[in-house]
Amino acid sequence: MPSIETARQWYAEVDAVHDFDHVLRVYRMAEHLAKEEGADLGIVRAAALLHDARGTAPGSQARMEHHLASALFAAEVLAAEGWRSARIEAVQHCIRSHRFRAEDEPPQTIEAKIIFDADKLDVLGAVGVARVVQYATLAGQPVFSEPSAQFLATGKEAPGEPHSAYHEHLFKLSKVRERLFTDAAKRMADERHAYLEGYFQRLQQEWYGEK
Repeated sequence: MPSIETARQWYAEVDAVHDFDHVLRVYRMAEHLAKEEGADLGIVRAAALLHDARGTAPGSQARMEHHLASALFAAEVLAAEGWRSARIEAVQHCIRSHRFRAEDEPPQTIEAKIIFDADKLDVLGAVGVARVVQYATLAGQPVFSEPSAQFLATGKEAPGEPHSAYHEHLFKLSKVRERLFTDAAKRMADERHAYLEGYFQRLQQEWYGEK
């Protein structure tokens, strides 16, 4: 089993949204969910530590396929530790299926569902607010911009339209709760979702001088 200190070295060059603090939060949440759901803790812990280990460096062109690169890296790490092939494949499935926008390999096992849920809970609540603002800043986008009618209807920006933190909330964060798998994660998501919705409602009100 990779140690936390060993895993820390894999995230020496990452962006602020996918840093090792994110990995640790996912790791702790995945442990909690695994105990609630009766999952294999060894597979869950390894997958949590390795899920963003490749393809998340600042400016990386591999971001859209980081789940695939991280799964391949996981096989190297775990094989070197003497893991059996079936358990390595179980960890790889967890990693390949954790992306919100990649639906080619949805989570099938309880361990994969837990990694997906733990990763998604980290975009909700107070941490979710901090991360989506960081994400917009890193991308050179504003915190708030009024979405166009085209974006509201299709999820695609009109020509010249920025993808603000509020756009990302509408496009992804507001839909996360309904995509979760485990009962334990769904219970946690209710409060975190409400916090995130409240933040963006307040942001709009303050932006237009209503409060």
